[in-house]
Amino acid sequence: MRIGFYICHCGINIANTVDIEEVMKFASQLDGVVVAKDYRYMCSDPGQDLIEEDIKSLNLTRVVVAACSPRMHESTFRAACEEAGLNPYLFQMANIREMVSWTTDDKEAGTEKAKRLVAAAIRRVVLHEPLEARRESVAQAVLVVGGGIAGIEASLRLADSGKKVYLVEREPSIGGHMAQLDKTFPTLDCSACILTPKMVEVGSHENIELLAYSEVKDVSGHVGDFRIKITKKPGYVNASKCVGCGVCTEKCPVKVPSEFDMGLGVRKAIYVPFPQAVPLLYTIDRDSCWYFQKGTCRICERFCDVGAVDFDQKEEIIEIQVGAIIVATGYDVFDASKITPLGYGHLDNVITSLEFERIINSSGPSGGEISLKDGTAPTSVAILHCVGSRDENWNRYCSRVCCMYSMKFAHLVRERIPEAKIYELYIDIRAAGKGYEEFYNRVLDEDVTFIRGRGAQVTRLATNSEEEGKLVVVCEDTLLGIPRRIPVDMVILSVGLEPQKDAAGVARMFKLSCSDEGFFLEKHPKLAPVATATPGLYLAGACQGPKDIPDVVAHASAAAAEAMAMLDRGYVVLEPEKAVISEETCSGCRICLDLCPFDAINFDEEQNIAVVEEVGCDGCGVCVSACPSSAIVLRGYTDEEILAEVEGVLA
Repeated sequence: MRIGFYICHCGINIANTVDIEEVMKFASQLDGVVVAKDYRYMCSDPGQDLIEEDIKSLNLTRVVVAACSPRMHESTFRAACEEAGLNPYLFQMANIREMVSWTTDDKEAGTEKAKRLVAAAIRRVVLHEPLEARRESVAQAVLVVGGGIAGIEASLRLADSGKKVYLVEREPSIGGHMAQLDKTFPTLDCSACILTPKMVEVGSHENIELLAYSEVKDVSGHVGDFRIKITKKPGYVNASKCVGCGVCTEKCPVKVPSEFDMGLGVRKAIYVPFPQAVPLLYTIDRDSCWYFQKGTCRICERFCDVGAVDFDQKEEIIEIQVGAIIVATGYDVFDASKITPLGYGHLDNVITSLEFERIINSSGPSGGEISLKDGTAPTSVAILHCVGSRDENWNRYCSRVCCMYSMKFAHLVRERIPEAKIYELYIDIRAAGKGYEEFYNRVLDEDVTFIRGRGAQVTRLATNSEEEGKLVVVCEDTLLGIPRRIPVDMVILSVGLEPQKDAAGVARMFKLSCSDEGFFLEKHPKLAPVATATPGLYLAGACQGPKDIPDVVAHASAAAAEAMAMLDRGYVVLEPEKAVISEETCSGCRICLDLCPFDAINFDEEQNIAVVEEVGCDGCGVCVSACPSSAIVLRGYTDEEILAEVEGVLA
């Protein structure tokens, strides 16, 4: 055995808390080590060249590098070994940056721990066996889950590059929350004006198959070859016949609150969510339709001249095969009724930000007129920032959009009601995007009163004549250091962004991880912000964390680029660290089948043994630890290798 050992200074990251010379001397005396060297940056080209030259000139059979996290650079050093003709899996890495130098300021203790980790790596690498990665072809299609601006952008980028895209949206129309907005900050573009052309392009693109009013029900397979089952819900209107004339809606006698208008307006039992909907296909809501609830009516069917209404329509199961998946399921807004003192749900004229978006929208329930419950225009409005955000009781994180859309509201109120008094109650103004600070200054110049202090309570209990008949916002002005009571006619609660309510279920289906807040977790916050721990599965938009529209579009484009790169390459490299089941030892107990999170284990009824589908196996090792017969071995992580590593630490 001829082992080469190399230790990295990592600039001063490691060298400040580890005695490099002492560790190198220690390693050189271990069994099998024929060369021990150090370099300031081992991951650099000169550092890799050093390893490659020694492999060739000294005929090294194993290589150990003591440096940073294997997650960062294991692939780098494996590639260097392979370049020099050594099997890349005859390499082992000792993490002495994250596990040593970043955990202590005691150089003596750090050096001792580094020695133990180096000894463990050298003992283990002796037992490594040459392994071979394998290539698998990639299905030339992508599934995009979610039809908001993130899903729309990702779908268009992929489709424009010639890739087949299946876009699945659970609602009858794509558009998401952006379709509900009036204007977008800081440019005050009409939201529908910039979104609708993209929606239309999605609906007409030859490479996009739009599956609206549909949900993903099952995901199996692996990177490059995902098998998806999609449930297409019946809308009871034939898409090939419907011409979108709207007669059915006019004649329908049933009125229910409109979800799109946040319950402020009404829709019929047969409806399109909004005028610019894509697809522009009427849908029957069976929960409110009299025919489905009472067995009567069918007026829409009688008045449909083209015979598009079809009450016999059934749920469909669509099966597709894709090489990659982009999850763009978006966000929910915080439920303001949870914060009882703010009055939402029991005080008139206390509304949420999304409700105000529908009120101020010209296509909304009030035609864009800002009015109180009694129909009059408000003369004073308070906008409360950070409702449900930056709050230890609810969500600790910043929702990133609330400051800016709150100031947008102030501008729109001033535009519609020039004489109104407008108050912004904030904790801190966060205006970090392009043009955002300038927009803040613009609103300041529009005679909007900014009060630094969180709104603590909204009440109708008056203490003087000025407050009589008003909503009173109670807060502390932290700049003046005094409590304040602000009488207003309308209160707008700037609610934050939260994960979708079914995010945990989506995570289980797609085998995603979630952050503490419930958003889907990316592979690396800096180096892999759209990838996930599941190969071939990417995140786009606010399902990964709160974002404004420009960031969502950029994030979605990045996810599309990742998927596109994999499809263009045409194959994926599957690591060889897979579970292997011994036919002689397997008892056929089937415990591993239920435990495998990737459904990569099948059962051979004839031989009464479990069999691993290596392509689907992710090498997590759950089956190995659970097997009562010790019949399963994880290549690259055998018991012998792990025990040798433990012995090296304890020696």
